[in-house]
Amino acid sequence: MKRLLLILVAGALVAAFFALGLDQALTLDGLKAGLARFSVWRAASPVAVGFAFFALYVAVTAFSLPGAAVMTLAAGALFGLGWGTLIVSFASSIGATAAFLVARYLLRDVIQARFGDRLATIDAGIQREGASYLFALRLVPLFPFFVINALMGLTRMPMTTFYWVSQAGMLAGTLVYVNAGTQLAGLRALSGIVSPGVLLSFALLGIFPLIAKRALAWRRRRRVYARWKRPQRFERNLVVIGGGAAGLVAAYVGAAVKARVTLIEARWMGGDCLNTGCVPSKALIRCARLVHRLREAGRFGIEIPSVRVRFREVMARVQEVIATVAPHDSAERYRRLGVEVVHGHARIVDPWTVEVTAAEGGTRRLTTRAIVIAAGARPFVPPLPGIEDAGVLTSDTLWEAFAKLDAPPERLVVLGGGPIGCELAQAMAQLGSGVILVEMAPRVLLREDEEVARCARASLERDGVDVLAGHKAVRCEREDGRKFLVVEHDGAERRIEFDALLCAVGRAARLSGFGLEELGIPASRTVTTNEYLETLYPNIYAAGDVAGPYQFTHAAAHQAWYAAVNALFGDFKRFRVDYAALPSTTFIDPEVARVGLNEQEAREQGIAVEVTRYGLEDLDRAIADGVTQGFVKVLTVPGKDRILGVTLVGEHAGELIAEFVLAMKHGLGLNRILATIHSYPTLAEANKYAAGEWKRAHAPQRVLRWLERYHAWRRG
Repeated sequence: MKRLLLILVAGALVAAFFALGLDQALTLDGLKAGLARFSVWRAASPVAVGFAFFALYVAVTAFSLPGAAVMTLAAGALFGLGWGTLIVSFASSIGATAAFLVARYLLRDVIQARFGDRLATIDAGIQREGASYLFALRLVPLFPFFVINALMGLTRMPMTTFYWVSQAGMLAGTLVYVNAGTQLAGLRALSGIVSPGVLLSFALLGIFPLIAKRALAWRRRRRVYARWKRPQRFERNLVVIGGGAAGLVAAYVGAAVKARVTLIEARWMGGDCLNTGCVPSKALIRCARLVHRLREAGRFGIEIPSVRVRFREVMARVQEVIATVAPHDSAERYRRLGVEVVHGHARIVDPWTVEVTAAEGGTRRLTTRAIVIAAGARPFVPPLPGIEDAGVLTSDTLWEAFAKLDAPPERLVVLGGGPIGCELAQAMAQLGSGVILVEMAPRVLLREDEEVARCARASLERDGVDVLAGHKAVRCEREDGRKFLVVEHDGAERRIEFDALLCAVGRAARLSGFGLEELGIPASRTVTTNEYLETLYPNIYAAGDVAGPYQFTHAAAHQAWYAAVNALFGDFKRFRVDYAALPSTTFIDPEVARVGLNEQEAREQGIAVEVTRYGLEDLDRAIADGVTQGFVKVLTVPGKDRILGVTLVGEHAGELIAEFVLAMKHGLGLNRILATIHSYPTLAEANKYAAGEWKRAHAPQRVLRWLERYHAWRRG
């Protein structure tokens, strides 16, 4: 009842505000029209008018009514700079606190009850940095303060903190607005609007947010760097730690803009992608897929008596591919580009100093204006009892181990049903291994739609992979020279014998050994960064797997551009990293590619979408090639052609998704894709036909009925 009564009183006051025409009075035109009358009242009763103005300002702010900005100008015009600033400063803070309390009283319990889990993180952040965050918002007078008042009321920020931060934070902006009001009061003719005083006031209004933002950033930097001594001069513009995908791109960007850059790599240039990840796995998949195609040649009327896999030669070709690609990422190439490449271990000593322990011995220290951490990640091996004794392999170590074999392992167990596990399980099955894939989750490719997961499982099982979803690995055992993995399903245990055990349950960022702990840079699963990829220290950035949240080579390269540009030019312009059109591909057969939202994510996030689906079984080129398994699924804004996400399953899906990535990046809808000419017959036509399915579903039926009548009339 109390809440209802408060709502009724507030509603009555707001209605009275508009009924009495106060909304018209609190406009710039209304201020100009009534300025003389207000001045007479103030001259007759300065104290009463001052208190009345104060009370009205509190009410306008408390009930989030329009006109607070104009009233601030009016305060300068009526009371002058000193008294005007004093009145508005306290009235605005008191009114804002009242709005804060109203929002808290009316809405917080309801919001907390419904979204308490999601708000827990926000409340924790408000508890840690709420005052600084609120102060930053208050320093920008163009930001809608009534929104801040209401939103802060929904958090657990103490009222006293809200009041004093608002009082201090709004003072500078209040001063600028009141000063502008004093200049408006002195206008005698239209030409007076270009007077130096008025121009200066409005110039201050325009540049104040920038000045405030710079001042706040300077204050934060000073606090963060307080315990460190900054060098007088620097030997480098940029030091990059890590020579993988992110590190190489960051160093390349720096060298391209003629900065002095040092790249430090402790292990091998090219990182995991070149040496143990993307390149060798795709070379292996190519061989495996060729074997699969040869074995199914009978479907095309071609008889091949037998297909024999010379496994040692397959693995030798994998190494040849690595060696062929390696010069693209080599130290020699980057030195030619102007990058100093150092083989050794890096440790950040202070925010501007990196100590390098060279591979050949000796240490030296480099001073630098900025640092990019691109240390990458390593395969994660779960702490299962007996797993190390079983000789577990990872995506890092399997290449060396398999290179010694004349035949693929007869019994291979793959732990993990994510992209890496599925890719390697299918490839090894196609090459002749008996493969069992163990996944603790109820299905493989858990981040994809259920339909995609079903397709992936069907393709794995088609090639002989025994998929054990919903099975939890418990331990590894040895018995008379034999090795077993024990798994649990529905409360029962099962022993699986294996010759080789491949662990592909995920990757863990490399966070230790290069100075994060000593500098106090927050890191849990990844290095904590903001939207500019800055760490705790604004001149130290992180990119790639070590920063997350995506562990793709192209995501690392994408982040590295932002990190390098912000590191080198952030004093002038910083760029927020943009993940809106980031694609991913799982290279099973058929491939699974995606960009943006899928149906599962849309449901989880409560986003309304319209789903358009086109099956490849109807595509001429897919029929001719015998690759009709798959589909194109497009998520759009309901009733509109704006693309929110695309999932593509099929032959060369990783190539076909690029058209949708381009469309999403540049805001092109399905109508634009439909209007684009695609060569016939190609697999890329699937994209156009998916757009056609959307168009057909949105055909203007009423117009078409009238056209049908028109054509009937034309026929006579």
